[in-house]
Amino acid sequence: MCGMPQPPPVRSTATRPARPDASMSLLTNVMDHSLDDGYAEAAARKKADGSGGMPKTVRAKLGLAAGLVLAALVVTVGAAQARVAAPVVAKEREELVDRIEGETSAADKLEKSVDELRDDVNTRRREALEKSGDGDRTDLVGILSGAVEVHGPGVKLVVNDAKDTGTDADGRPRGTSGFSDTGRLRDRDMQRVVNGLWESGAEAISINGQRLTALSAIRAAGDAILVDNRPLVPPYTVLAVGDGARLSRGFQDSADGLYLHALEESYGIRTAISVADDLKLPAAPSVIVRTAQPITEKGTS
Repeated sequence: MCGMPQPPPVRSTATRPARPDASMSLLTNVMDHSLDDGYAEAAARKKADGSGGMPKTVRAKLGLAAGLVLAALVVTVGAAQARVAAPVVAKEREELVDRIEGETSAADKLEKSVDELRDDVNTRRREALEKSGDGDRTDLVGILSGAVEVHGPGVKLVVNDAKDTGTDADGRPRGTSGFSDTGRLRDRDMQRVVNGLWESGAEAISINGQRLTALSAIRAAGDAILVDNRPLVPPYTVLAVGDGARLSRGFQDSADGLYLHALEESYGIRTAISVADDLKLPAAPSVIVRTAQPITEKGTS
């Protein structure tokens, strides 16, 4: 029975199926052994030697305790000092506030006393001049000089800086060709406004409650406008007593009124003018009215 080939032997067990992640053996190994063996051995050795965790020796424990005590001492001392200093600071602040309030009250009393004395001087002067038969002329001189308070019809003119100071209506810087350098109103602008009102028939003028006289000066200190060395804050409220309608019309048609209108159109200066039935202007401080008397030569005998 030779010559016939034998079939291959049949295996008794089934072939093991291939793992689905067989092609990802490297990634699987990394995920299964994320901690390097060297690190694991070092951690185990350190734990066995007792060098990990809390200090084991007495010296190390004493050092840690001393550090904690020192930190607690520093915090405690700082809190105590703050607690001790707080009443002192509060007391000093309260004393300063009381001092400021006291000085403010004293200044108010002095200002009130000055006003009362000024009124008394004006009354006595008016009485003395009335006895001499020259009371009407004195009242007129007092009004024109700003020595007395005045009220009556007139014009209220409010002038304010441009919304975006420093540029004109087109966003360009204001030039120096006769106008202010920025969108702010300057002292020379206010001078022209006041002169235009005087020229248009104003009998008395005040700016932000500051009465103008023949000796008043409108100057500048930086961007601030000064009237008799007193700074003004915009918006500037100009009150002028006179024939309201005529005064308003005359000012707006004058060269100075047109100048103000040019500032408004070209540089964004804001203005508002209105006629008022009754305006009240205060007296100018420290004004002394002097009148001249003719000198008559006595005949010689």
